[in-house]
Amino acid sequence: MTAADTAHDSIRAVLWQGDHLRLLDQRLLPMQEQYLDCRSADEVAAAIRDLAVRGAPAIGIAAAWGVVLAAQAGRAEVLAACARLRAARPTAVNLMWALDRMQVVLGAGGDLTALTREAQAIQDEDLAANRRMGERGAALIAPGSGVLTHCNTGSLATAGFGTALGVIRAGVAAGRIARVFAGETRPWLQGARLTMWELLRDGIDATLIADSAAAHLMKSGQVQWVIVGADRIAANGDTANKIGTCQLAISARHHGVRFMVVAPTSTVDFATAGGEDIEIELRAGDELLGYAGTRTVVAGAKAWNPVFDVTPATLIDAIVTERGVVECPDAARMAALLGRY
Repeated sequence: MTAADTAHDSIRAVLWQGDHLRLLDQRLLPMQEQYLDCRSADEVAAAIRDLAVRGAPAIGIAAAWGVVLAAQAGRAEVLAACARLRAARPTAVNLMWALDRMQVVLGAGGDLTALTREAQAIQDEDLAANRRMGERGAALIAPGSGVLTHCNTGSLATAGFGTALGVIRAGVAAGRIARVFAGETRPWLQGARLTMWELLRDGIDATLIADSAAAHLMKSGQVQWVIVGADRIAANGDTANKIGTCQLAISARHHGVRFMVVAPTSTVDFATAGGEDIEIELRAGDELLGYAGTRTVVAGAKAWNPVFDVTPATLIDAIVTERGVVECPDAARMAALLGRY
């Protein structure tokens, strides 16, 4: 491993304990570091649905362990548990991908040992992929650059190291990234609560901005790259990510700032031709009308709360995966990287 593999990387949010799954409850960060113990597939599904665990890779990993928990309760429980886990969140393709892998093992007659081995492989492969992506993405960044990231794409959202934050971790360790900015990411404040906590905990200096300050930051010349993760990448490179990502890409193009998406190949969905075919999760408007149980908006107000948007491939300069980098992505370049020809 290189220094970038081990520097600034101390957090693990999804922990298999042999008979239960332990999740760092991300709803309580940064004020409380409290773990949630899940002892059934339904408890894992609830943790995914309620955002105790979030981030596309981490959701998939947690779901795989949910299948193992169902198998511990008896083989008859597994298929029904898979269906409930699959329904927990609709946009993140990693959830479906991980469950498909588990069901292949189940369909081949795999027992509890085989299912456990597959879940561990999904988790181990994600960590290894994140480290490779960190190295590939950091290599694109000129020394002394500033970067802006959105939402949380670090160890909290993955098996460890992170996708977009993995690139930032590797870039800082290599001396390529001099300035890190994080957008707050309304309405759940993943950037403010989670990304800032991760970066500062691991010794990376970072500056928080309001989401609405991003264009002004780009105009100031302090950032040269916007680096984000993805919840689903269509066959043509269109990318679904946390709401607000598309407007960052539009602003970046206007200001001459480059835009990088970092995601494992498990996030690429060749069954989805383009972004218009991606289902966008709508959550309760109440999430926008208050925070932490306190109402902040006048009674009677309504809210529209899509939690993802789609950035067209034409606004993306590079998609970084563990298998390589796709610059100026389109359907042909995505297919060539992943051997779909």
